[in-house]
Amino acid sequence: MPMQPQRPADHVTPAPAERGSPWAVVAAVAVGLWIVGLTVVAQLGGWLADQILLVSGLDRATWLWPVTTVGVLLLAGTPTLALALAPRSATVRAAGRVWLTGLLAFAALGLLRALPPVHHEAYLAALAVTAGLAALVVRRLVAARTTPPDGSGPVPRPAPVTLLGLAGGLVLLLPWVWVGALGGLLETLLAALAAAAVGALTAALLGDALWSRFAVGTPPRPARLVLVGGLVAGVALLPVGAAVGQSGAHLPLLFTLPPTGFALAGLAAAARRTAAGGGPGTGWLVGLGVFGPLAWTDAEEINLALVGSRDVPYWVAVATGTGLAVAVVLAVAYGVLLGRRHGARPGRAVAGVTAAILLAAVGVVAAGPGQPGLHGERLFVVLREQADLGGIPTTTGRAGRDARTTEVYRRLVETARRTQADLSGELRRFGLDHTPYYLVNAIEVDGGPLVRAWLAGRPEVDRVLVSQRIRPLPAPAAPTRGEAPPPRGPEWNVRLLGADRVWSELGVTGAGVTVGSSDSGVDGAHPALAAGFRGGDDSWHDPWDGTSVPDDEGGHGTHTLGSAVGRGGIGVAPGASWTGCVNLDRNLGNPAYYLDCLQFMLAPFPPGGDPFTDGRPQRAPDILTNSWGCPALEGCDPRVLRPATDALDAAGILVVAAAGNTGPHCGSVDDPPAPYPDVLTVGAVDRQRRVTDFSSRGPTPGGEAKPDLVAPGADVLSAMPGGGYGELSGTSMATPQVAGVAALMWSANPALVGDLARTRRILTETANAVPVAAGACGGERNVAGAGLVDAYAAVRAATG
Repeated sequence: MPMQPQRPADHVTPAPAERGSPWAVVAAVAVGLWIVGLTVVAQLGGWLADQILLVSGLDRATWLWPVTTVGVLLLAGTPTLALALAPRSATVRAAGRVWLTGLLAFAALGLLRALPPVHHEAYLAALAVTAGLAALVVRRLVAARTTPPDGSGPVPRPAPVTLLGLAGGLVLLLPWVWVGALGGLLETLLAALAAAAVGALTAALLGDALWSRFAVGTPPRPARLVLVGGLVAGVALLPVGAAVGQSGAHLPLLFTLPPTGFALAGLAAAARRTAAGGGPGTGWLVGLGVFGPLAWTDAEEINLALVGSRDVPYWVAVATGTGLAVAVVLAVAYGVLLGRRHGARPGRAVAGVTAAILLAAVGVVAAGPGQPGLHGERLFVVLREQADLGGIPTTTGRAGRDARTTEVYRRLVETARRTQADLSGELRRFGLDHTPYYLVNAIEVDGGPLVRAWLAGRPEVDRVLVSQRIRPLPAPAAPTRGEAPPPRGPEWNVRLLGADRVWSELGVTGAGVTVGSSDSGVDGAHPALAAGFRGGDDSWHDPWDGTSVPDDEGGHGTHTLGSAVGRGGIGVAPGASWTGCVNLDRNLGNPAYYLDCLQFMLAPFPPGGDPFTDGRPQRAPDILTNSWGCPALEGCDPRVLRPATDALDAAGILVVAAAGNTGPHCGSVDDPPAPYPDVLTVGAVDRQRRVTDFSSRGPTPGGEAKPDLVAPGADVLSAMPGGGYGELSGTSMATPQVAGVAALMWSANPALVGDLARTRRILTETANAVPVAAGACGGERNVAGAGLVDAYAAVRAATG
């Protein structure tokens, strides 16, 4: 008797053709559509709600994703449970069972999204463990209904369908390797484990027990298996993919994973013809498809604040679209070529060579067109002891201010060196890259959760924060340019403040005063700004890219500095000089980069210089304009920059900061440094002197009334990179105008330089009231502060 091909261990005999009720089929279609629609809407809606809370400055709702997950499970699981139990058709019941299992897996994995995004390694570890346990449970349940393996015989070589599954997964991975960038080493390893566990879960979920239900007839009809079985598999894959990844990183899988159901069905059809099984191919294809967005994207960078430019959301959309196209091509290719009754019989050699070529292609792309290397977050370690700045004389005037900055710098550096010595030695011993800081006594360290736990346990350490690092893009975003023509005279905001009258009637333009800007950069060649650059080798610092001359790709910094000191009618103090530092890249920063610039402002140093030894405190700018805030998303806690602003205040340097753009919510002045009492915090008004809706309101988390003042911030025309002009809105636009008014005051009366108390008092006492609704946010001081700054009145008071 001829030998029959051996069946795989989990083989299930093909189901005989059955005649089910058409109503059962209709019910199955309706339930499948309900699962798809509900899952997609809930996941997109949950992400949008999360992002709206984020951009509105409100706390993220920790309950959002658990409630969304449980809601989907109940609303979709109830009819699916009925489908798994009620119909007479075994095929329909099988579809119901696999969908119900997919929904239960969705719930188990989706609840993990309650973990804060900043603890990404912990999330990935939990995802790997949960998906792995779910795979074991599903496999045991399936094994209880199928023939158990006898455990005999040699370990088989990889079957052709397994290699084709690997090849398909590599093709799905390619777009992410091209446009994405890996995080840290531990983060990448955990993402690989999590992806492997999800692949194992789907392999158990979509095993031969499912495919046999659609391989009916004698001989079996593979077209039914591919078309109907692929559809059932796609619906099952959707909730599983929707639960994988933190908020934002899961969105691509909503589109790229379901079409692979048809490719998996084609592999299953080929496996049945070759008696080689199809489960391992499923694990490879789905696991690698999940690995792409899980490892090559940072969920925190997939946010609405970056939409509108060629930043991470754009490239994620590119990779998702490409992945969807690849998934459709795989579905057609595998479904048609492998799923026909007399379709191609894949050979091991051809499948192996194909997989090897694709694996090599992934490596070439990762090392070439992609973004090679690891780009994980770093740790910001704040030490317990901060410098004692008490007793420093509050001398004023140019000489007095310089003496104060010199003494503050000396004390800060001495404290940092003394208290960081032991920890720095340990970090060097372990080979951990680190950067010391003195303005806040802190060290930024390269390390993950284990290093963080070790650092947090050291006696000299107060707390350890995550210093967020943005991952590189495959291509830089196009530089921001302005299309508006240059102004023909003083702009409306300059006239509203009365700055033009200060120039014409009082003859004061800000000469002799230096304003320091920490922002996205400055176009130093712009005609409105070029002549005002202070020059020398200590007036520009770029900790992000190391540029040697003032430059700005984002445009935000050029615009804000133009409103402070720009010439041609856009700046309040056109005679003042300026220095600059880049603390934002793609409108994002972190505690370390913010400190890099604030340290440079206290004690400028030449390119390549050591801030601890080469600082020149006598060259510190007089006034700092800061149109930025450091939210928790970037790694800041409410207190992290407080020692820095305390030190700048002790040094006699006026710090002006934007209130934020998360109004009209009360209590929305909450991102450092805006809430600090030693910072002059600025809100925004429009042309009609009304406080704008976006302007953040007080009180601060500590109960302080903020903002201190308001200035024009709606549709403000200023300089843009490339020599053009453009209108922008925000408290970012209002802040430099107040810095410009302070520059006019100090220019008119140099004795005021460094006299921060008197400068603040004059600015608030000469401000003009603006209309505020009675009782809003606990009082008008929490909406408009002292009112709209009046440049003319302030300068007259400064010289009176």
